[in-house]
Amino acid sequence: MQRVLGEFAVELTPQQDELDMGRMLFTKSFTGELAGTSSGQMLSKRSTVPGSAGYVAIETFEGELQGKKGSFSLQHLGIMSRGEQKLTIVVVPDTATDGLEGLYGNMQIQIVDGKHYYDFEFDFT
Repeated sequence: MQRVLGEFAVELTPQQDELDMGRMLFTKSFTGELAGTSSGQMLSKRSTVPGSAGYVAIETFEGELQGKKGSFSLQHLGIMSRGEQKLTIVVVPDTATDGLEGLYGNMQIQIVDGKHYYDFEFDFT
């Protein structure tokens, strides 16, 4: 597997919320060896127990990965159980186009001092 690291900025646009459920549209701008933009939708559910929640999201990236141009989609599954977090982000199979065709992999996200960073492990079939 290959690996690229970089930074991204995210902008959230809340849609009509229910009391404990939410839907957001979002856009991201990626820099580094993964450079481009993505847009997606997120659904979330908050618990009455502090520190417990979950979310799912789908986003589609368009841009370049190590100089190869194309697009692909990512699927997110985030769970927080009483403050303990687990996040899984994977490339949706067979969504990669053009120079990124055959792409598969997974991504980790870290937030440090309000900045978002990605760690993307990937390869091609």
